[in-house]
Amino acid sequence: MRFKRNGSYTLNRKSKTKPNGKKAPAEEKKHYMEPEYTKVRVVDFDLKDLVSLPTKEIDLNEWLANNTTTFFNLINLQYSTISEFCTGDTCQAMTACNTIYYWYDERGKKMKCTAPQYVDLVMTSVQKLVTDEEIFPTKYGKDFPNSFESLVKKVCRYLFHVLAHIYWAHFKETVALELQGHLNTLYAHFIVFVREFNLVEPKETCIMDDLSEVLCAPLPPHTHNHVTER
Repeated sequence: MRFKRNGSYTLNRKSKTKPNGKKAPAEEKKHYMEPEYTKVRVVDFDLKDLVSLPTKEIDLNEWLANNTTTFFNLINLQYSTISEFCTGDTCQAMTACNTIYYWYDERGKKMKCTAPQYVDLVMTSVQKLVTDEEIFPTKYGKDFPNSFESLVKKVCRYLFHVLAHIYWAHFKETVALELQGHLNTLYAHFIVFVREFNLVEPKETCIMDDLSEVLCAPLPPHTHNHVTER
């Protein structure tokens, strides 16, 4: 079975960089962990059912490609809602919890970027991958490359960094826009997906383990708090 996929993010700058983390000073209060926020979701069904490979008739690579492209589009959209608040002045480094993310250029030179620069590089890099027919083929009968799984892991690692930064640096703006339910649902869906197929190493996601455990656990009956669509 061949899924139809398409990208929605276009930028002029291209990059083949990769991220690396470094410990940042002093951890601040995690407002996103407050119960009044973590209970807000936009769906109340088991996300594991949504990410599991439906049938043996569907190729695993097809399933990974379809979901990875979807997450790329959704996370890009979620970031766009707060992008005006994520500037070189407000976010002088790409931070998430106690971590600063760096990039390495094609020559292996370490680069410290502002958060918007980093996200720009992420989206450019991922867009280039998911729209490359040699890597994410959309035509029936065309094989995926041997490196496909490692490239999907790379994409998911990038996307996790963006989600973590939104929570850490822009959760207040997300709440002001009444989009915390969408962010929580997207994050939980993404984490359940990468765990299901072992796409991101635990040492990478451990900085958000407290949130992951809360959001990935089913809500008790009659406590679902859906956000209002605007």
